[in-house]
Amino acid sequence: MNPLTTGDFTESEEPFTLFKAWMAEAEASEPNDPNAMALATVDETGLPNVRMVLLKGADENGFVFYTNTESNKGRELLGQASACYLWALATPLVLWLARRYCIQRHNWLRRGAFHFVSSLIFSSVLLALHYLALMVIFDATTSITAFRVFRFVYLNLEKWLLVYWTILLMSHAFSYYNSYRKGELKASELRTQLVQSQLEALKMQVQPHFLFNTLHSISALLSKDTEAARRMITRLGDFLRLTLENSGSMEVTLQQEIEFLNGYLEIERIRFQDRLTTDIRVDPEVLDVRVPNLILQPIVENAMRHAIGNSTSGRVEVTAAPRNGVVRIEVKDNGPGIDTERILESRRGKGLGLANTQARLAGLYGAEARFEMLNNPTGGLVVALEIPRRLNNS
Repeated sequence: MNPLTTGDFTESEEPFTLFKAWMAEAEASEPNDPNAMALATVDETGLPNVRMVLLKGADENGFVFYTNTESNKGRELLGQASACYLWALATPLVLWLARRYCIQRHNWLRRGAFHFVSSLIFSSVLLALHYLALMVIFDATTSITAFRVFRFVYLNLEKWLLVYWTILLMSHAFSYYNSYRKGELKASELRTQLVQSQLEALKMQVQPHFLFNTLHSISALLSKDTEAARRMITRLGDFLRLTLENSGSMEVTLQQEIEFLNGYLEIERIRFQDRLTTDIRVDPEVLDVRVPNLILQPIVENAMRHAIGNSTSGRVEVTAAPRNGVVRIEVKDNGPGIDTERILESRRGKGLGLANTQARLAGLYGAEARFEMLNNPTGGLVVALEIPRRLNNS
């Protein structure tokens, strides 16, 4: 092992010969200190001047980081920090290479070879600079030779290669994580766009369905009651104006939805006259809650068909109230109700209006919304919706 020397040697004395003499003198002066080591300089007479130091550690290349009562203790810290400074300067370039020549599945062999060569060059150059910095710090510039630089690089290369590949792997891990997050975000945006497109298509299906039924009613009234048909056309125009004002909105407030529903019921009351009675009761607390646009019209239409189809006097009730963090909306009729098999068919999506209602609720709210149909114990059918309470200003 070669010691770190400071000062100059005479031309006739070799470092290894002097080192043996220094060690012998160190053992004689400090025989009980296993960490003691002699460090010498050469005075004006050419004789070695021995000083005792305490080793802090020694590499295989013979460089000693020491604490000496006669030397500046800051050299030790500065010598260690020089490696950190070099890597701090080199890291941005390593990161650029990692991003520019990213290792991927289709090019791992070629890019891996590139980074292997790059790591050898980087580590060798940085180690050589580190060696020179150490020599300057410890006042040993006259001991610099090409062989010692090569030996220092060779003995420390594997450690510095590990630093390069650690930086490279961290850069790749961060890059892959960002790519994964961007992919997730893009997939989420695509799913949102798909759901919005599906919901828009479902809403467009409901509107022609309603218009077809209303125009059919107007056509039937023209031959029986021209004045009633004229009023129905007027109410239809008012209703269409309200719907067009929010045609681009997937959600409206419950108050707006009730206004749409009242416009629709005015048309139906003209059509059925005394055969239809309606009752709408909404808790003021939930008027600002957002609900799907035109969600109630197909449900009420279905309720009227059951109520009037089997009775001379049909009744439809609509209620809305808060319940356990959601808004529960119920549409009841006084019809005959439906059997279990038809309830199951309705849940499987039979019938345009109710099938669209279920699909829109699932698309907008997922598992947070509920849709159920059940027979009322007092007679008739109850269609219930539970929608998360999302206020208009949220």
